[in-house]
Order: sequence, then C-alpha cells, then structure tokens
Amino acid sequence: MKVVIVGYGSIGKRHCKNLSKIKNIECFVVTKQRNVELPSKKFKIFNSLDDCLKLNPDIGFVTNESNLHIKTAIKLAKAGCDLFIEKPLSHNSVGLKQLSKIVSEKKIITLMGCNFRFLPCLKKVKELISSKKIGRLLFVQSEHGSYLPDWHPNENYTKSYAAQKKLGGGIVLTSIHEIDYLYWIFGDVKEIFSVTGKYSDLEMTADDLSTTILKFKKNVVGELHLDHFQNSMTRNCKVVGTEGIITCDLTKNTVNLFNKKTKKWVKVMDMKKFDFNLTYMNEIKYFVECSKKRKKTINDLNEGIKVLNIALTVLKSSKKMKMVKLS
Repeated sequence: MKVVIVGYGSIGKRHCKNLSKIKNIECFVVTKQRNVELPSKKFKIFNSLDDCLKLNPDIGFVTNESNLHIKTAIKLAKAGCDLFIEKPLSHNSVGLKQLSKIVSEKKIITLMGCNFRFLPCLKKVKELISSKKIGRLLFVQSEHGSYLPDWHPNENYTKSYAAQKKLGGGIVLTSIHEIDYLYWIFGDVKEIFSVTGKYSDLEMTADDLSTTILKFKKNVVGELHLDHFQNSMTRNCKVVGTEGIITCDLTKNTVNLFNKKTKKWVKVMDMKKFDFNLTYMNEIKYFVECSKKRKKTINDLNEGIKVLNIALTVLKSSKKMKMVKLS
C-alpha cells in the first residue's frame, strides 16, 4: 500500500514513524524542508505533491498547516486517495462542500485525525454513559489547559501554526480534541455561548483562551474551558448524572465513578503508564484496515464537518457576544 504524507511537522513525523512499523507500507513524504531524515530507507521525499501523485498512492495524510488542509485534501481526493485529515479539518468552511462531493462520488474512505477517540479512558467514559451507570445525564465539564511554549521545546512556538491566526491556529481549533470527544459522547449541539480571545502575555496572534457553554440536543449542558497558558498541564472531564458522577483525567488515563446510593467513589480505570503514542498507532492501523476493506470509519469527513461547525460557532458566538444556534 502506498501512502503519501503532505506536511512534515511534528505530527507528520509521528505518523511517518508509526507507518514505518506497519508491514507492506510504502511511504512518500511531501515537504519543502531540507536535510530531512525519514524513519525508513524505503520511504522517499518529494518537493511536489503533483510529482508524488504520479506514483498513484492509495492513501493521503493531510498534516500540513490547517489553512491548507482542504486545498490539499481536494487534490488528493481528485487523485482517488483515501484521506486521513489531521485535526482541525480547516480554519473555515471554504471548500467543504466541494471536498464532500468528491469524497462521496469517488467513494473515498476518510478519517479525521482525532486520536482521543482511541484513548482508553475516554472509551471507558463513553461505555459507562452508554450503560446508564450514572442515570440521566445532566451536565459535563471539560478542561484543557497547557503552556504552548512547552508543546515542542526545541521549536520557536511563535512560528507554530497554533500561535498564528493566519495559519488557522488558536486555542479552539488547536484543541478541537475536546469538542470532538464531547460531540462523540454527547451528540449534536444546538446552542453555544462563548468568550474566546487573546488574554495572556504569550507572543501569538491567535486566541489563547476560550470559555464556552454548550447546550446539547439531548438536554445536557456542557462547560468547556481551553487555554494555552497554564504552566501545569491539565486535561480532564467530569460528567454528572442523576445517579452518579464520572471523573476522567486524560493525562493519567484514569476514570473514577461515584455511586449515588453507596455514596462511594470507585476507581474504574488506572493506566498511568499507558503509552500515549498507542492512540496514534491504533488510529492509523484502524484507518489502513478500513481503507483495505472499504469500510466507513468512526470519524469520517461528515463527522469532521460537524465538529468544525461547532468550533466555528464557538468563535462566532464570542464575536457576536451572544448565544448562537448551530446552523
């Protein structure tokens, strides 16, 4: 199977390294970087996507800057490549209908790069909720706070896409994982109110703080906090229902359950030594298998469009300073 990776930043390098561990994968990397080291001698580097497409790759990984995702995905889709699109899908809605049409017409298999759907603790939270362990759902609190300069210590954070608005950065789109897993677990959102903007002293043109209220169609209220300036990494969620509470620490991969009747907390999952790269590895293996079997994925382009619409509505609400209904 031939795979082309377009964009060789940190996530492109991770996917390339993981692909080198899968048998019978021939990988091409499209990048303008010089002196690039690839994880396998069998992998090849191209300066042009057009030249690479002449080799008829089966799968395309879109891992370049967010503002280039749709343009790149359309070119790959036209060439008949199945698509793995790294999050976020884009920074706006331009070109989404065109891409969706091509994907539908050519029966292309797609997967959004949201590896948190492969994180054991979140899968456990979804399982507990589905089995009604805490009764009828009432509200969920989700938080992700981290210090952007610590993301890639060997790189200048000010030049990263996350820090630059023109490249599609900003806390809402960069940390769209939270919006994705909330949608995955709780379903469609009907209304949003948000305060989002640039508040810290970080040198960035994109937003670094977002506090949002999400009203889900299932009559669940969500409280979402995202920021780029917390010096101590925090990533967790709490779900409250009529019969109990679920807490989940995504950094430690732990899940706890409180039972209303017994008034006691029970540790449901504790995988502190979990290798986080497995979420990326399992995600890729899953996608390759779906591509081979021509099977629809759990997070295809249509899901990606819905999640992007939620994120863009968050930004719209903040700009209008009012509650906004999803279109």
